[in-house]
Amino acid sequence: MKIRIKGNSVRYRLTRSEVESFSKSGYLAETTRFPAHTLTYALQAVNGLDALSADFSANTITLNFPDAEKEKWFLSERVGFKNAQKLEDGTLLTLLIEKDFACLDHVDEDQSDNYPNPNKTC
Repeated sequence: MKIRIKGNSVRYRLTRSEVESFSKSGYLAETTRFPAHTLTYALQAVNGLDALSADFSANTITLNFPDAEKEKWFLSERVGFKNAQKLEDGTLLTLLIEKDFACLDHVDEDQSDNYPNPNKTC
């Protein structure tokens, strides 16, 4: 699972095996260790939720995902989910969860578990 944070937006990208694992367990997490702390970012299925929401507590970013959608997402061609969560001060936090597609240009990272890129012509 990859995370991208820019301003007031958070995006997760999941490989095929991660989407499958999440569809079965309802939870997925990664950690990044720093000298004094560890950052955890997690995806959690929540019953009764209609749209993505987020929380940040104890050095953990958690994106909450509608439980009713987790298996459907794995079995479908739907790319992802997006929501803008209104914060207490009236600003918006944009949340996006997507299936991770293989890059069209050459990259050094292993992409064997990524989804085939629909823009690839060959």
